[in-house]
Amino acid sequence: MSAKGVGAAVVSYGLMGCSSDDDDENVIAAEFLHGVASGDPSHDAIILWSRVSPLSAGDIKVSWEVATDSSFSQVVTNGEMVTNSDRDYTVKIDATGLEAGTQYFYRFKAGSNMSPPGMAKTLPQGALAQAKFAVLSCANFPAGYFNVYEMASRMDDLDAVIHLGDYIYEYARGEYASERAAELGREVLPEGELFSLADYRTRYGQYRSDLSLQKLHAQTAFITVWDDHEVANDSWREGAENHNDNEGDFDARKEGALQAYFEWLPIRPWREGNHEEIYRSFQFGDLVDLHMLDTRLLGRDKPLEYPDYMDPATGGLDSARFMADVTDTNRTMLGQEQQTWLQSTLLTSTAKWQVLGQQVLMGQMMLPAAIATQQLSIPEFGQLAALAGFAARAQAGDPTLTADELKYLQSYGDKLTPEAMALLQLPSIPYNLDAWDGYAYEREVILATAKSLAKNLVVIAGDTHNAWANELKDAAGDVVGVEFATSSVSSPGLEYYLGIEAKDIPATEEAILGLVDSLKYANLMNRGMLTLTFTHDEVRSDWRYVDTIMTRGFVEDIARNHSLVTKAGTPSLEELT
Repeated sequence: MSAKGVGAAVVSYGLMGCSSDDDDENVIAAEFLHGVASGDPSHDAIILWSRVSPLSAGDIKVSWEVATDSSFSQVVTNGEMVTNSDRDYTVKIDATGLEAGTQYFYRFKAGSNMSPPGMAKTLPQGALAQAKFAVLSCANFPAGYFNVYEMASRMDDLDAVIHLGDYIYEYARGEYASERAAELGREVLPEGELFSLADYRTRYGQYRSDLSLQKLHAQTAFITVWDDHEVANDSWREGAENHNDNEGDFDARKEGALQAYFEWLPIRPWREGNHEEIYRSFQFGDLVDLHMLDTRLLGRDKPLEYPDYMDPATGGLDSARFMADVTDTNRTMLGQEQQTWLQSTLLTSTAKWQVLGQQVLMGQMMLPAAIATQQLSIPEFGQLAALAGFAARAQAGDPTLTADELKYLQSYGDKLTPEAMALLQLPSIPYNLDAWDGYAYEREVILATAKSLAKNLVVIAGDTHNAWANELKDAAGDVVGVEFATSSVSSPGLEYYLGIEAKDIPATEEAILGLVDSLKYANLMNRGMLTLTFTHDEVRSDWRYVDTIMTRGFVEDIARNHSLVTKAGTPSLEELT
């Protein structure tokens, strides 16, 4: 499997060469403190990963073996390699010559110390009846325990874990979502914000010390992409919101961050030494073609920002200038090379389902401008809209206006000031310019490609820390595909940013569903995961949540779980019956 399609033999950056030195003198003792992992499976190969923690500096010889049984009596391939501080003592090998659609067991050994075993499954070929994935994103270590990873690790029927990024966060101790970090024993290392290669390595090491994450990595192969926090918040190809000129060169920061990413994640880059191009495809028989995209670092233009379009004198939005920029045909999120690759890959892909694994929401999340620009909260807008409706009906002499509605209008009608009415009359605009709504033309190109090829298109997303389901409509209003967005592992969602109390969540979710035409599901407060089950007839989406991340003990919050289904050939979302 390569970044440009499964089947090519690729030696990736960070893979360790075999050692032919049988001299065991001066062996340095080392332990396996970060578990094992597998990833980027192909039909005949899979990446195997671990890390040794040496008791003293130097080269560490590590042996590895792959077997078809958990007792390792049927070893099918093995080898030795040497790791050292140049790659932070990580071990990554490409186990090749394997059989398609087969479950394997693997382990590592350094001196007399053996790693825990892991399980890895190669991709199936030919006819396939079902494929099941867990979709995860956004794990902020100080925000709480990784109970969502623990819940996922208890599933024994997954074909792969798809991680859509924000595997780590770059913030300093005491910053984002760290209010209870000291109490939970989850204050970040290093203490400061991440800038150097050493900083990023240390943070990955802390994350990978988490036993729930270790358990999930050992259980199932990961297919990963980065989002922004693997480098810095709201990254784009030349910078980031969370990077200032006085913090050094952004390219140097990015280079260190991505080197650490490739060292610590079981990923196979498409070209040796290349840290920036990770778009690639995975073929699950004749059922699912999974295309992993980079919407952050490779090609993304700088995101638009609403303050740049607000009139400081009036506080109003320059809608004409804003819409001209947001629909600019030159704005790109993927970059031309990646976009061309995706279009050509969709053209030649033959699986029943075409799945785009990427970071940010593709669905049109259009909200009234007063809400999107935070001039009104959702409840405030709802109240004003209701009052305006009652006032219009009263003025028209509507006989259906009830006594309670008239009383409400009389009590609160003074809120309908000229300024409030002006806010109500503003158009709907995108609520998140960091998502595909801020790159509208390129989204149309992708949807038009899928539509012209009559593909069963499924888009998966993370990033927002909330769960969503969208019907993907093109400019003509046709539903071209569906989008499923996962909640976060631990990062807080809109309930945190907007200060929504738990008792108000259901009403707020209902209000957003009423405001956004293509939105069919929203969960604004629960931490959890998404599972997708594909057959030739349909894809079923199941959002699963935990009741807490503040204690290690948790239960699944079944009352908040939700399921939808979409049928092949019919790109719409239906409640599961």
